Amino acid sequence: MSDATSDTSRPARRIGALRQLWPFLKPHRALALGWLVFLGVSSASTLVLPVAIRRMFDQGFGHSSAVAINATFLGLFGVALVLAFATAARYFCITLLGERALASMRSQLYAHVIRLDVGFFERSRVGELTSRLGTDTEVVQALIGSGISVALRSLVMLLGAAAMMVWTSPRLAGLTALVIPAVMLPILVFGRRVQKLSRASQDRLADAAAIANETLNAAPAVKAYAREDIESVRYGNAINRALSTARKRIGMRSLLTAAVIVLFFGAITLVLWVGAQDVLTRTLSPGVLAQFVFYAFFAAGSVAGLSEVWGDVLRAAGAMERIGELFGERSDITDPAQPLALPRPIRGALRFDNVAFHYPTRPDAPALHDFNLAIQPGETVALVGPSGAGKSTVFALLLRFYDPQSGRISLDGIDLRALALPELRGAIALVPQETVIFGGSAADNIRFGRQDADSDEVREAARAAESHEFISALAGGYDAELGERGVRLSGGQRQRIAIARAILRDAPLLLLDEATSSLDAQSEAAIQQALERLEKGRTTLVIAHRLATVQRADRIVVMDGGRIVAQGTHESLLAEGGLYAELARLQFVA
Repeated sequence: MSDATSDTSRPARRIGALRQLWPFLKPHRALALGWLVFLGVSSASTLVLPVAIRRMFDQGFGHSSAVAINATFLGLFGVALVLAFATAARYFCITLLGERALASMRSQLYAHVIRLDVGFFERSRVGELTSRLGTDTEVVQALIGSGISVALRSLVMLLGAAAMMVWTSPRLAGLTALVIPAVMLPILVFGRRVQKLSRASQDRLADAAAIANETLNAAPAVKAYAREDIESVRYGNAINRALSTARKRIGMRSLLTAAVIVLFFGAITLVLWVGAQDVLTRTLSPGVLAQFVFYAFFAAGSVAGLSEVWGDVLRAAGAMERIGELFGERSDITDPAQPLALPRPIRGALRFDNVAFHYPTRPDAPALHDFNLAIQPGETVALVGPSGAGKSTVFALLLRFYDPQSGRISLDGIDLRALALPELRGAIALVPQETVIFGGSAADNIRFGRQDADSDEVREAARAAESHEFISALAGGYDAELGERGVRLSGGQRQRIAIARAILRDAPLLLLDEATSSLDAQSEAAIQQALERLEKGRTTLVIAHRLATVQRADRIVVMDGGRIVAQGTHESLLAEGGLYAELARLQFVA
């Protein structure tokens, strides 16, 4: 396809993105119907007003009739009452419709994004995702809640005023129709530019949000390296880029609005001058001219309103296009069409057969290759080796964050790809190296391991993880808010919360990734006892760089370069020499 064809079709595709709003509006048809009814009533009430003005000019002033004047003003007040009620009801319906559609869109968008695979989050910036959930949806809400209402009201008023202009004076209406092409021309010329700038403006805002999210979440590192000024300048530059784009968009919209108003009102002035000449020659009554003037101004105001709303439509189309891109994302890791069920009780037998894997972002660097490992039910296996050996990759594949490019991984004889993700992950408890603490209470964070656990079970898990004492000392105890990312806790306390989660989950397969790396010696000794109790009757995989923590394992698997280079007990591996003996020498020899 040529560039010219692409440029021509792109605006249509962007406006077409607004069709994706229909599923969110459809459930609220009653509100939409009410809005349309009250829109019709309010528009009809407005269009009646010039008729009363004409009656007042021709029958009241022209014949000096007080009765006609009184009746006209009484009728005007009645019309005003109807207009006020219909306008209020129309506003209520369309605003509530916008709020409900926005809530539904945000909920469905979040539910879709949170279900995407880990690979999606590796190539996406959280700040940009939150921008689409927040800023972009608000732009769309503005269109639904007010933009569409203004646009349709302006369109109805334009059509109604045009019809009444024809009915009032066909000659003057014909002259007015001649200016319509001149009014539409700037909309077509400026509209495409406004659309491009709207999308660019939203992209720049998303860039700024991503920088803010990244640096605020890493505030201690920013302060430790005294980068406050540098990061402030970087964020300020991003905001300035967004402001520069917004300034261009605003300027273009201003030119669009000014051009339409000048052309339309200039043309209307010319038409009314012709009408005034007809009044002077008595071929047109003053009342008819006054009525036509009002309808002409209604039409002009409607065109101006449409030109302004057109910018909102383009901006919302750009936002909806970005939202649609998120909805269009598909996870590479999905449930099978007909998932198998794990046998009950789950034994926890694991097997890796000729597994080869590389991360999507690093296709030329194999993380595992020719990887074979069998783990018996209830066995505790430690994975050791230098950084980059593939230890964490084993955990990622077990959790099906990724699927291997070749080979097979099975749990109790069933290929992991044949299991539903909730079935598989429900059988696993993970204590990660980097503990994630959420902004809720201590109890909520422990209950993250099993949502239906009661308070007694939460406390028991905390005691087993040596967490009960410090949690009880918090103001509010188990109901104490831990702050965003657990800022009120030490690293060791956060890790004990993670261990309490795993204990509460009570899963047959336990994955420990440096589970005691943030603990002091006294706490580590207590936690090791808790972990020993937790590991009984469970298949346990342990990643540890400190070899002192894995000596109790039934088997130690030594990895290097994505392969298993040795395995055995601590004593047998020391006697064998090789990589494990070298690691032990570096750690145990002062």
